[in-house]
Amino acid sequence: MDIDVKFDFTTDSPNYWDDFWERNDGLGYGGSDPDTASPTLQKYHRLLWSKPLPNGQFMELTEGYGSNYLYWKNSSGFRFASDSIIVTFRYKKYRNIIDKYVLDCNISDYRRYYEQLIRKSYTIGGAVIFPKHSNSINQRRGTDRLIADRWDLTLECIRRFYEGLDSPLFEFLNNDKTFFDLFVDFRGYVEFFLMQDCVSDDFNSVNIWEGRGDFSKEGLPENADAYRHFLKEEFDFLEKRNKRIAEYCNNKSYY
Repeated sequence: MDIDVKFDFTTDSPNYWDDFWERNDGLGYGGSDPDTASPTLQKYHRLLWSKPLPNGQFMELTEGYGSNYLYWKNSSGFRFASDSIIVTFRYKKYRNIIDKYVLDCNISDYRRYYEQLIRKSYTIGGAVIFPKHSNSINQRRGTDRLIADRWDLTLECIRRFYEGLDSPLFEFLNNDKTFFDLFVDFRGYVEFFLMQDCVSDDFNSVNIWEGRGDFSKEGLPENADAYRHFLKEEFDFLEKRNKRIAEYCNNKSYY
């Protein structure tokens, strides 16, 4: 497959870097969203996830526009959206922790440092697809304070869903039960989307990047040390998943 795991989707998202550092009180904010604006990301999703499903069906994705970003003309008529799963928490309310992190790590050039992180985050290892509709999973995981847009906590919710256990996202995952049934079980979901580097070898637990992962407190790392640990674990996962995707493409095998 013609997939470059180092390709930065901000580069073909129109106006992404225009006035980037003048937005969000200097913390930076893109002028477009690669999840909808990058044609290369859309193509990569189609190539990667058009393949046999664990339930025996073959998912054949088609590229479209707007609400039909990606769709599959099967009996259920799935429509999909891209979702970025790597976050740096450049929020105004989080600025004190970011400033402390920058100081503790002796980062002399904030803009250069975070631009490098952002460009890495917008590689294919940092993206997944979910069904597209109102109150979708990718919307709810970003607005729930217990999840805080973290992928490790989102995947823990998905693991619990397959086990029939409650989580902050259970209701919204259950709304897409037809989608999750395509993968049969948690292992099937993880292997299909090449997420093995975020779970244990036996698929019985999720590697939580920071904290206990029991949803007893907000998902945002509590201090600069926790933030540093979270970023390290998150970007380590990103690097491993990109490598796994590259190997998958080179081997042209399904699992």
